[in-house]
Amino acid sequence: MKNRLQARFGALARSGRKALVPFVTAGDPSLAATVPVLHALVGAGADVLELGVPFSDPMADGPVIQRSSERALARGAGLGWVLAAVRRFRETDADTPVVLMGYLNPVDIRGPAAFAREAVAAGVDGVLLVDLPPEEAAAFRDAFDAEGLALVALASPTTSDARLEAVWASARGYLYYVSLAGVTGAAVGDASAVAARLDHVRGRCPLPVVVGFGIKDAATAAAMAAHADGVVVGSALVEALAGADDAADAAMRAAAFLAPLRTALDGVRAPLR
Repeated sequence: MKNRLQARFGALARSGRKALVPFVTAGDPSLAATVPVLHALVGAGADVLELGVPFSDPMADGPVIQRSSERALARGAGLGWVLAAVRRFRETDADTPVVLMGYLNPVDIRGPAAFAREAVAAGVDGVLLVDLPPEEAAAFRDAFDAEGLALVALASPTTSDARLEAVWASARGYLYYVSLAGVTGAAVGDASAVAARLDHVRGRCPLPVVVGFGIKDAATAAAMAAHADGVVVGSALVEALAGADDAADAAMRAAAFLAPLRTALDGVRAPLR
């Protein structure tokens, strides 16, 4: 049986549309705002939701997401709270895929099998663990596969073709291509070089390829989407939500930020695979 990720990317491919994948940190700008923001993003055109699990040492993240993670942890947004938020989201949205993005330690503490069961029961479709290398992912992948939870893989400009083969062999759901060798929130440097590498990766990868890091607005989203199956926008959205007065204000900011990106992506023709 197809999970929500497979169904969503299949529908997008059939319609020639690009995936819009917003990232927000669970518990920021407030605990109360998280679920309303997720619904607002779906209403504004999100195809897949990436929900950041706050972590004390988010080494792949730039200052915007680092600060949001610190704020969320101070409010009590640990992994258990994040899963509860997904369950609340699922009360009124049974279709939009939700992927947790975070770090290995909170998952490892629970154990791969126990975590996978808990995540799927909450309504999670996939997990992206930034600090889990493919050479050490077998036990997690097997435990996740048993529960129907996708272990999403990462690739970057420094990933060799030989290593990409190993990444693809273990990837599930989609491949997250990091557009730059840096942290979240950094600007894309040589856009033509990123595009060329994306074309290369996407031409060989059997899974949908989405690109993230450096996607800040409609223009950068459209430029990168021309060479990928979708785009992830994170730091710019998290920054737009920071300081929201309440949950309603946060939801309004989320929708206002995402809507122009949806319009821009809908103007991009899907390249043939």
